[in-house]
Amino acid sequence: MTTKVWSATSLRPAFLPATTAVAAGGLLAFALAPFHALWLVPLCLGVAGYQLLQASSPRQGALFGWLLGTAYFSVGMIWIYEPFQIDADRYAWMAPFAVLGLAGGLALFWALAFGVAVRFGQGAARLLLLIAVLSLAEFARAYVLTGLPWAAFGQFWIDTPAAQLLPWIGPHGLSLLTLGATVPLGLIRHRPVAALLPVIAVGAIVVFLPKPPVAALTEHTLRLVQPNAPQDQKWHPDLRWSFVERQLEYSRAPAADGSKVDLILWPETAIPLMLNYAEDVLDEVVSAAGDTPVMLGIQRRTDGRYHNSAIVLEGSNVPAQIYDKAHLVPFGEYIPAGNLMARFGVHGFASQAGAGYAAGPGPRLLDLPVGKALPLICYEAVFPQDVNAAPGRADLLIQITNDAWFGTYSGPYQHLVQARMRAIEQGLPMARVANTGISAMIDPYGRILDALPLGVAGYLDVVLPAPLPRTLYAQTGDLPVFLFCIVLGGLALRRSTTLARGS
Repeated sequence: MTTKVWSATSLRPAFLPATTAVAAGGLLAFALAPFHALWLVPLCLGVAGYQLLQASSPRQGALFGWLLGTAYFSVGMIWIYEPFQIDADRYAWMAPFAVLGLAGGLALFWALAFGVAVRFGQGAARLLLLIAVLSLAEFARAYVLTGLPWAAFGQFWIDTPAAQLLPWIGPHGLSLLTLGATVPLGLIRHRPVAALLPVIAVGAIVVFLPKPPVAALTEHTLRLVQPNAPQDQKWHPDLRWSFVERQLEYSRAPAADGSKVDLILWPETAIPLMLNYAEDVLDEVVSAAGDTPVMLGIQRRTDGRYHNSAIVLEGSNVPAQIYDKAHLVPFGEYIPAGNLMARFGVHGFASQAGAGYAAGPGPRLLDLPVGKALPLICYEAVFPQDVNAAPGRADLLIQITNDAWFGTYSGPYQHLVQARMRAIEQGLPMARVANTGISAMIDPYGRILDALPLGVAGYLDVVLPAPLPRTLYAQTGDLPVFLFCIVLGGLALRRSTTLARGS
């Protein structure tokens, strides 16, 4: 009888790639806000490229991709645990499962990409195939099951000249460039020229991009109101009206320079009542604002359905315009098969009434004194395809949000990055009003002109920048980059087939 002896040497082939994947994925997440450690991008993605070349089977490649992605999303989206601390006695135990479950689920897209690259790729063409297939996997992550493109590769570059490529190639194009420049670094040991050429070429393009000019300004002034209501206090019966009073106080304050304010913006769910019962409170809002229109977030019920809404008040407590949030957060604002799950007491995590919210009909433009505005409620600003789906060209974007759900660590900063990207992609200014911050006026080049930081109560009077001409990305959307990825994948497969026949 033969006894098999396990040694450190026999375990090393499996242990080292797994450890490398977890380390590279976890470190890569620090390239996201609020850290922006960009030097980790070529290091970590170059290591991923190298390990892909070493993979001996599709299963090994898929495992590496899954571990890489799970570590990346676990660290990059660690803020997911924050909502479970609002009512910690009931929900805190769920937080680790939510973080790891979401990260592991999103990482399946990466696992598929790495497995396909190993299965069908040969030699250096395996890296080219990974660039194409992982880019397509990121498309799928942004669209499938309502999508969640949070922590996409293009978000690394918001404060660099590379962000000015967004009006031309969009966020998926920027992610593709990121992979195309860094994954070939996996060849650095054996083919240094081929490894360095892509990153040098892309770097040269970015360095020589012209610096965006100073944004032109309109004659309109907006007031951004930030009450700073912590989520565990926002709906508390003894505290919630103090935050409403704070917003009323900020709304009635005269402008510092004596100028006229054209529009006042309050954040998401700014009124702790259903619209159906809020006439008296809205009378106070109108009185505090004087003759200035107010746009604010509130919940409403219609035909037995609940909506997370934005309303515009123009001298009356009857809303002149209403927008119902269309892109809802799964398990946050609604539960799939909600009617069935409600029987077991399972409701939308963020819903204050009913089993969950109902989605509105889709994007719409609001006619405001400052121009045509496309309203985005909370995480609707995460989806560039939703902004592109607007029924016409807006003059500005308005995001109202309650980032108190995202805590104070990384979530609010990453959410702001994505809002800035939407402004750049569309060539439109964005007025962003967040309950606890970060409220900001963003110009059409994605620069923050003025802001209220996280955890501060106050208001800002800001001049609205003028929109730019409609961008190429606003006209074409994601289709050109999607088709390019398919062509790139086809070329990589053809090259791999040629190498396989020659071997």
